[in-house]
Amino acid sequence: MAFSLTDTQRGVLRLLTDTVVPRIERPADPTGFWARTGTDLGVEQGVEQLIAGIPDEMVQGGLAQLLDVLEAQGFTRAPSQLSREQIMTNICLASPEAAAGLGALTGMVTFLAYGAPDPQTGANPNWETFGFGGPSPPPPAPVAPDFAPLPPEAGATLEADVVVVGSGAGGGVIAGTLAQQGRKVIVLEAGGMFSAADFFGLELKAYQDMWWHGGPVPTADGNVSLQAGATFGGGTTINWTNCLRTTPWVREEWAREHGLEGVDSADYDRHLDHVLRRIGATDKLSDLNKPQQNMKKGCEALGWSFKTIIRNADPATYSPASAGFLGFGDVTDSKLSTAKTFLRDAAEHGAEMIVRCRADRVLVENGRAAGVEATFTGEDGAPRRIEVRAPTVVVAGGSLESPALLLRSGIGGPAAGDYLRLHPCLLVMGLYSEDQEAWWGAPHAGLADEFADTGSGHGFLVEGTQYSPGLVGSAVPWVSGAAHKEMMSQVRYGANFIALTRDHGHGRVVLDPRGESAPFYDVTDAIDLANLRLAIEKISRLHEAAGAHTIISLAAGLPQWRRGDDLDRFIAGAQQMPMKAGYQKLFSAHQMGSCRMGPDPQTSVANPWGELHDVPGVWIGDGSAFPSASGTNPMVSIMALAHRTAEAITGTTDDSSAQPLQAATAR
Repeated sequence: MAFSLTDTQRGVLRLLTDTVVPRIERPADPTGFWARTGTDLGVEQGVEQLIAGIPDEMVQGGLAQLLDVLEAQGFTRAPSQLSREQIMTNICLASPEAAAGLGALTGMVTFLAYGAPDPQTGANPNWETFGFGGPSPPPPAPVAPDFAPLPPEAGATLEADVVVVGSGAGGGVIAGTLAQQGRKVIVLEAGGMFSAADFFGLELKAYQDMWWHGGPVPTADGNVSLQAGATFGGGTTINWTNCLRTTPWVREEWAREHGLEGVDSADYDRHLDHVLRRIGATDKLSDLNKPQQNMKKGCEALGWSFKTIIRNADPATYSPASAGFLGFGDVTDSKLSTAKTFLRDAAEHGAEMIVRCRADRVLVENGRAAGVEATFTGEDGAPRRIEVRAPTVVVAGGSLESPALLLRSGIGGPAAGDYLRLHPCLLVMGLYSEDQEAWWGAPHAGLADEFADTGSGHGFLVEGTQYSPGLVGSAVPWVSGAAHKEMMSQVRYGANFIALTRDHGHGRVVLDPRGESAPFYDVTDAIDLANLRLAIEKISRLHEAAGAHTIISLAAGLPQWRRGDDLDRFIAGAQQMPMKAGYQKLFSAHQMGSCRMGPDPQTSVANPWGELHDVPGVWIGDGSAFPSASGTNPMVSIMALAHRTAEAITGTTDDSSAQPLQAATAR
């Protein structure tokens, strides 16, 4: 039966919506921001739709039950905003599970209140307060799709030399490389296929269409908010085009400790050069927006290293005015994702693409790979079972889904799903006197790498973020309706700097009762805790040096410093916040290592070239193959290792990779 709230639950949800986003009387309210409530925007209807879209019926039921708990506690009879907020606080203190559920509902409300556009106008009325005009319109003429995906019939059995599960950074490279070498390739992608004509730069639509589980979603233990691509082209379709080479110390570690022969030599440089050349990596399109200019200013004042980022974009169509929305699909079509590069190569050499096709199980016969059982969902929404027979199976569904596929298949050995790395990120915001116009320009055009290695090869990068009002609204910890609105009224002046931490500890992916991926991640490693706390200090000092008048740690209670306050005291207080759910907000857009390569079948899933220890013919071809975290935005490292694995599959060298990369893009 379709999910539906009762009338009583809807009444509680309406009041909860207006408690989270309340009407506040202000003498000056030119845009109506302070007076506008959540229900004025119809947010409660959107929240019910979001709950209905959650695939886990237990989670749906739990959120509905939480509304009943609020009613039982007198929420709808409470006489004031303050008393309703107190009931919410009491429920959170009474139960961690209730706190998580209430946090989820609060996040849905704030996301929709500040991020969802009006269907008629295409804009959200709160955006005027944010100094945000919304995304640029799509191209005037629809861009023809690059591919015509194959729609298989129910019960079909297809034949191929290679079946590649996943079309992202790794799967796309392997599919393109093997097809060019004459292999018959079929690519299975669980997500849909979208092109520039389908992109509008809108958060909600992009999350629903192209992101894993419909948008930022917490780990199963609630500690880290995950962001991952789930569309044709995978993460390369919705990432921020940051092209960083694998660092020398990580390469040396992978070779010395994990047996990845050659990754510390010029041979791996050949793989890096090849993929950077094919995706058009260039430093000519890295315009620094105001937050990144402030980052650079602060680094110069402190004597820290600041680097301009190389990006994979086409100068012929690139526009900085649209680049700020490229995490929701690039309307200019300038992003040179795998869909525009390696997958196009694959299609031109006869590869077939099947989208909306979930790999259920790897077929194993006589101890080796035999193909994949999958479920294809047609345009009518009806599921169809299909089978792809192939002696070579490449598992490249990403570090959240690849281990789940192996676990459902009963292969991969004891390490399958273990050693999950996330590059856990925390955020420190600086408020400046000038509107930061952070929606303009690429989210990643510069970074501070002063602390990339704070010892033992681990540390953090300081990077910017994409401007997305809905995500900001849901990420800012909710303390009270008034405090949250006050914070949102200042976001136009905010520069958000994140610490991308190379984690030393790790988590794990297991299967939930439905046979789906359930990632767990708890930051307990001493090196990681030290680096995250150091990051709070260094980013705070960076904002102070750049001229911020207010610094805010994105954690429970929103710890704040204002110019004139004791900065050391603020830093010490923010550092004391536990790195877990309910305290410090942690994020991850990089998932790695859950099917890692290595020589030992007890601690690795695949050998140092990517083939499973226990099932010949099954290869790992994505970031889950990383022996440890890359410490950099991983797209290019994934691609380089995938190209290396593709050559291992065929036993030949890809001749097209022999040309040296131009110096302009090699640094």
